Amino acid sequence: MVHSRAILRIVILIALLWSEPAFCQNQQQPSGSESSEDLQKATQNPVASLISVPIQNNANFDGGDFGRTQDVINIQPVIPVRLNDSVMLITRIIQPLVWQPYISQNTGGEFGFGDMNPTFFLSPAKPGKLIWGVGPALVIPTATNSISGQGKFSIGPSAVALVQPGKWTIGVLANNVWSVAGDSSRPDVNQLLLQYFVNYNLPNGWFLSMSPILTANWEASSPNRWTVPFGGGLGRIMRLGAQPVNMSAQFYANPIRPIETPTWGVRAQIAFLFPKKSQ
Repeated sequence: MVHSRAILRIVILIALLWSEPAFCQNQQQPSGSESSEDLQKATQNPVASLISVPIQNNANFDGGDFGRTQDVINIQPVIPVRLNDSVMLITRIIQPLVWQPYISQNTGGEFGFGDMNPTFFLSPAKPGKLIWGVGPALVIPTATNSISGQGKFSIGPSAVALVQPGKWTIGVLANNVWSVAGDSSRPDVNQLLLQYFVNYNLPNGWFLSMSPILTANWEASSPNRWTVPFGGGLGRIMRLGAQPVNMSAQFYANPIRPIETPTWGVRAQIAFLFPKKSQ
C-alpha cells in the first residue's frame, strides 16, 4: 500500500511538470526578481534571499530482506533574514514525517514524526562569485517512535559553497553532528551529511538536476558506514495560478549502502516560492 501511494505521488508530480500552459495560469514572465530565470538561480542557492516552503517526498524501495518501502515526507521551510547591510541569516528547518517499515518483517511498521533538523547559515548579504554560508546544524529528538528518530540531541558545524556561472549552479553542502544529550540507552551519534548539487538551466523554466545526499555514520562498522547514492532528474519553475512553484523529480540508486538500506529511491518535490516584489 505504501509502495502504491509513493508511486501515485510521483506520477502526479510528473504529470504536473508536463502540464500544458493552460493549467498554469499567468504564464507571462514578470520582470525583475520574479522572472523564471532569477527564480531558477535563487531556488538552486541554499542561502538565497528567497522564502520558500518545499514539501519533499522520498520513497525508498527494496530495503532489508523483505524488500520493504520506506516513505519520508520532509517539510522544510527556508527563511532568510537580513541582519544588517552585510550579513544574512538563513534558517533552514527540516521536519520529517516518516513511514518506517519493520525491516526484519514482511508487514508492519511505524508512522510518525522524525527528528527535526534546523540549520542556521550566516552568509554575506552581497555575495561575490563564490556564494557561501556557515553556521550550526542541530538534530532535535522530536520523533514520535523509536525507529523514526535517534533519540538524541545533536549539534555540529555546517557549511555551503556554490558558484553560478551562466546556466549552471554547482556547489556542496556539508555538516557533521555529534550527540550531546538524550536517551542514554540509545547509540551515540556522529554523522556526516554531504550533498553536492549540479543544476543546468533550460528554457521555459526547466532544469536538469543532480543533488544526491551522501551520509556516513562514523559510529558504525566500516561495511555499514557509508550511503552513497547516484542519479538525478529534472524540474521546472512554473506557476499554479499566481503562485510560483519549483517542481522536480529525481531518481537515485544506492550502490554503496549499509545492508538494510533501500537499494533505490525517488525524490519528488514541490516548493512554494515567495520572491520579493519588484520596487
